[in-house]
Amino acid sequence: MSRAEKVCLSLLSYCKTLGNLNQIHAFVYKSGLETNPLIAGKLVILGALQISDAIDYARRLLIHNPNPDVFMYNTLIRGESQSDSPKNSVKSFIYMLRQSYSPPDSFSFSFVLKAAANLRCLTTGFQLHCQAMTRGLDTHLFVGTTMVSMYAECGFVEFAWKVFVQIPQPNVVAWNAILTAYFRGSDVSGADKVFGLMPFRNLTTWNVMLAGYTKAGELERAEELFLKMPSRDDVSWSTMIVGFSHNGCLDEALRVFSELVGSGSKPNEVSLTGALSACAQAGAFQFGMVLHAFIEKVGLVWITSVNNALLDTYSKCGNVLMARLVFDRMLGTKTIVSWTSMILGFAMQGYGEEVIKYFHEMEESGTRPDGVTFISVLYACSHAGLVEQGHELFSKMTETYDIEPTIEHYGCMVDLYGRAGQLHKAYNFVVQMPVPPNAVIWRTLLGACSFFGDIEMAEQVNKRLSELDPDNSGDHVLLSNIYAFAGKWKDVAMVRRSMAEKNLKKIPGWSMIEIDKVMYSFVAGDKRNEITEEAYNKLSEIMLKLKVKGGYIPEVGSVLHDIEEEEKEDTVSKHSEKLAVAFGMARLFKGSTIRIVKNLRVCKDCHSFMKLISKVYGLEIVVRDRSRFHSFKEGSCSCRDYW
Repeated sequence: MSRAEKVCLSLLSYCKTLGNLNQIHAFVYKSGLETNPLIAGKLVILGALQISDAIDYARRLLIHNPNPDVFMYNTLIRGESQSDSPKNSVKSFIYMLRQSYSPPDSFSFSFVLKAAANLRCLTTGFQLHCQAMTRGLDTHLFVGTTMVSMYAECGFVEFAWKVFVQIPQPNVVAWNAILTAYFRGSDVSGADKVFGLMPFRNLTTWNVMLAGYTKAGELERAEELFLKMPSRDDVSWSTMIVGFSHNGCLDEALRVFSELVGSGSKPNEVSLTGALSACAQAGAFQFGMVLHAFIEKVGLVWITSVNNALLDTYSKCGNVLMARLVFDRMLGTKTIVSWTSMILGFAMQGYGEEVIKYFHEMEESGTRPDGVTFISVLYACSHAGLVEQGHELFSKMTETYDIEPTIEHYGCMVDLYGRAGQLHKAYNFVVQMPVPPNAVIWRTLLGACSFFGDIEMAEQVNKRLSELDPDNSGDHVLLSNIYAFAGKWKDVAMVRRSMAEKNLKKIPGWSMIEIDKVMYSFVAGDKRNEITEEAYNKLSEIMLKLKVKGGYIPEVGSVLHDIEEEEKEDTVSKHSEKLAVAFGMARLFKGSTIRIVKNLRVCKDCHSFMKLISKVYGLEIVVRDRSRFHSFKEGSCSCRDYW
């Protein structure tokens, strides 16, 4: 090996950027080594696989090489298959067929088939399958395994099975590929059969089964399998935690995380973000603080995704000050996710002015807002009653940032006008939208009609909704609410009769509260047990005190039945958020902040009830309902009644 070759190879081993690659390539060219197979191959490897923005440079290197070998082609095809433009991988493979004297080998097909899988292009997959058959490579272990995955990604599990059975001696990787294929095709029973047929299994096999079960919502089977596993790794634990979290089984997600820590294993980025996601959904503030302390203790505060999840958790648990503390202390560059999470945290609490301030700070930092950021900002404007600012920001989104509004952005604008009571402006905005309004848009307007009691417009909007989504129980309930508030009981009966004929049922309201890192759930009218009995007893005591000292009179307009006033009072007293608050007051230390998560919007009576409790008992109550946060303190609410 010449001195120049040694120098080139040494330089290439330290090459980290495209600029470095350009300089070294110039030296290679000057030294007359551009046709040296070893040097040329190293240059292509760096461009195609190791330097993130150099794939185009690698392609030019190969095209201008007079004698590229199969290794160089394979390197480029592999790099392009993993890039944002996998179609280029197929183009390079075709170029190889036309230009190269070296025919494609098993690696060529494996890499290009991955590109076809990423493209989910069945036509390309068929053509590559034919090419492999003409060269006798279709039954090759590596090629066959990749082909199985390709057909699975394209949604043709039966083709994947036909390829699999042609592989002479499939190894555990091939078996795992066909197992994954059945789960990709949502065929859980087929996956079970494959799992039973497998002559050998490894840890990946068990993890594939876990992931498949959790994705299919088969959580009991997933946990049963998890307990039977001969060994577990980070993926196993993370799959269970994230699986429970994504399926709404928040207690189970937090329980498995606790078991992970108790087992002596160290949680990784995925398991931590999964557990934090569960805390965020459940409003488990105390458990979130425990996780925060753990993250600090094990030194994982440098991971941006963990910080973003922590920020999101505090925001959704109603503690925007802790969220801001995490945001301000974040190490490294704040991503668009960090800024958007912080903005959304303020938005959910009703801090419209703070949202606009942080939005401008984000712009000044050089971070370009995206469509999701604008949804959060417009959401904040609608909930804070900032109509003018919301209109300006909606215009800025298209004029300054060239972001095409989506249906979600239009929905925010309808909500903005609707919450401000500008119902006709909201209606005109909907009918003039450049895209057809969906059921959510009309439903948003119907909600505003319900709040302001505009029966005439509500009936117009309901006609539109009946065409788009005739079987939505929530729409019928909203219309029923409007009639009930107006005392039109015959119309209420008509809507209820229509619901009964269509077998539509109102979504039951539930509320959750965290006590000593344990989540308790309450459902209105649910069967009584030891926990609910304690809540009801405390609630009766609270009701009496509020009536005597606070002058509480139940807002029975929230009850949508033509029944006696005394019965209505009994009905509103059983709402789930009242039970959760009562239970919290019975169990939590005096002076503790009571945090509740509710799946539906808080009714007017419960809203007044919470304000009175905060005044009479001197408590702070934070309720996260379907729409926003309500922070009750000293007889007032953070929402300023902008519901």
